[in-house]
This record gives sequence, structure tokens and C-alpha cells, in this order.
Amino acid sequence: MLETPKSGGGPPLSLADTPEARQYSRIHRWLSVIDTGLGIALLIVLVAAAWTRNLRDISFRWSGDHYVLALFFYVLLLTIITKLISLPLDIYSFRLEHRFQLSNQSTGAWLLDEVKGFALGLVIGALLAELVYWIIRSSPNFWWIIAWAAFTVLFVVFAQLAPVVLFPIFYKFVPLQDDELRRRLVNLSERAGTRVRGVYEWKLSEKSKKANAALTGLGNTRRIIVADTLLQNYSHDEIEAVLAHELGHHVHGHIFKSILMQMGITLFGFWAANQALRYATFDRHMFVTLSDFANLPLLALVSAALSVLLIPALNAYSRYNERQADLYCWKSVPRVDPFVTAMDKLSAQNLSEKSPSRLVEVLFHSHPPVSKRIAAAKQFEAAQ
Repeated sequence: MLETPKSGGGPPLSLADTPEARQYSRIHRWLSVIDTGLGIALLIVLVAAAWTRNLRDISFRWSGDHYVLALFFYVLLLTIITKLISLPLDIYSFRLEHRFQLSNQSTGAWLLDEVKGFALGLVIGALLAELVYWIIRSSPNFWWIIAWAAFTVLFVVFAQLAPVVLFPIFYKFVPLQDDELRRRLVNLSERAGTRVRGVYEWKLSEKSKKANAALTGLGNTRRIIVADTLLQNYSHDEIEAVLAHELGHHVHGHIFKSILMQMGITLFGFWAANQALRYATFDRHMFVTLSDFANLPLLALVSAALSVLLIPALNAYSRYNERQADLYCWKSVPRVDPFVTAMDKLSAQNLSEKSPSRLVEVLFHSHPPVSKRIAAAKQFEAAQ
């Protein structure tokens, strides 16, 4: 068994994966692949079999030929179909969490979350679709540039609103009652050069036995959230190490850099979508006009294909950022021991793989494996 001495002279930490962690991670990977494959297959069938035009015609009949209302009905139908196809996987995922004893959520609470997620997805999806097709109708030649600019603004707005509007739809948050820990985390954030608007306890245990913490929001909504499952099982030093890592992303400007990168990807995506729509409309005569919203699945298909192709590169970039954040953490806390023990405990509590294969790491991991993070922390400690 692969082991490494524990910081502080305690028993060694095992870097080998348990059979449960390997099985749980393997099943999750297959669920992700199947879900993505079904989504892409649905989009291809909708376009290739002309089903999307049937849905458009139904939507216009329901709306009395009112374009805006018809587009909403189309998004509603598409959302329902997508949900029905993914529902068996969602049910299996819910039962999987209980099977591995990672969930505290009742069936009723899960169903309520599913309804909330469906409604929220429908509202956001309909608003975005209405915006895109209003832009296409207003400026068919330059719609993709205007839409790119609008989506960039919306991305920033959503990042600001998420902690105060979106997250509370699904989770409860209360001000952290531990005064000492709150002072330590606020001081840590000030040393990192960012002012947080509060430190909140995230009532994650109502749904899950997993643990997490994060620095969320932008500007006036920036706040620290710490899961109650983390507060229950981790020392103040370990929680401080976890948050020091999150603050490392701020220090290195990862949020701003990620926004810039996302802007570039989105710009290319809208350009590619414009090319695909023009080819399908004017060369293949699949749609009446560019603003024929029956082409929405084609837009989504371009986006999905681009996302799948970029997965290895985006994961590699994310792992690079995570390594930088780890390094900041080690420099910010007195000792690396709490970081090492926190990573080991989080991996065990969340049933994540510590030592996945290189292929799995490249295709599925946005963070370096825990075994590599612990080894790097040990090397940093030895070099000091």
C-alpha cells in the first residue's frame, strides 16, 4: 500500500484508494459520460430528424403565432424532453449517494430540489433564448458579437447574484457563530487583499455528508461559506488551510483570468454557431430564417461539441490554477500539516480518488489528485 509519513510524526497517511472510493468514482464517471452522450444524441436527433421543427410548429399553435410566447413554449417543451431523458440517471445518482452513505436527503426533499432545479433552468433558459433570438432578429449580421458581449455581462452578473439569490434556493446559510474561527478567516482574507462581506455556515448536512468550503461572489456579494460538515469534523487550523487555498485563487487573479478565458471561448463559440446557423439556413435550407428558433438545438450542439473538445485543456488549466492556490496556502499558514490532514480527510469523507490513472486525471479532474497535492506539500515543507 502506498503510504507517506504523516506531518507531525503521526501514523502514515495512505495514498491508496479504497475499493469504495474507486467504485464510487468509476460509477460517477460513467454517469457523466452517459449523461453527456444522451444530451448530444438528443440534439443530433432533434436536428437531423426535423423533430425540432415539429416542436416549433406546436409552440406557434399554442401561442397563437406570437413569436415571444412561442419561443417560451418551445424552451418549455425542450426542457421537459431533456428532463424526461435524464430523469433515470438523476434517480440513479440520488440512490447512489444513499448506497455509499453520502446523502442525508429524503426522497421528498430531493424531489423538491428537482422541481426547483427544473423551474430555475426553465426561467434562465427561456430568458437567455429570448435574449439571443431578439438579438438575431435585431441584427442578423452581427448577432453573434452582440450576444457574446451580452453573455459576458450576464456571466459577471450571475457570479455576483449567485450567493444571495441562487444558492439560497437550494441551501440554508446562517452567519458563522464561532467568533474565533470567523476572526481567523476574516484576517486571512484581509492578508490576501480581499474584503469579504461575511462568513456563513452552509447547512450542507441537511442533504449531504460531504464537506466543502468556498469563497463566493464578486464585489459586494463576496463571502466565505463553510459547510457545517466541515465545522463538525475539522480543526480550526484545517479549515483555515482550506480557505487559504480558496483565497489563493483571488491572490493569483484566477477569477479574472477565468473570465477572460471564458470570454475568448464564448466568442469563438458564438462565431462557430453563426457559421453553423448560416450553413443550415442558407445552404441546406433546414430553417426558414436565422431567427427560426427551431435551430436552437443546433446552437446547443455547437456549444456542447466545443465543451467536450476543450475538456482536457480546461482541466489542465484548472489543475495549474489549483497548484498555484495550494502554494499560496502553504506560504500563508504556519505549517503544512493542517493542509495535508484536511486533504486526506476530505478525500475520505467525499469518497474521491486519491490516486487516479493519468487518463482519468486528464479527462475528468479539474484538481490535481490528492496524492500529488500531499506530495507537493511535503516537498515544500522539506525545502523550507
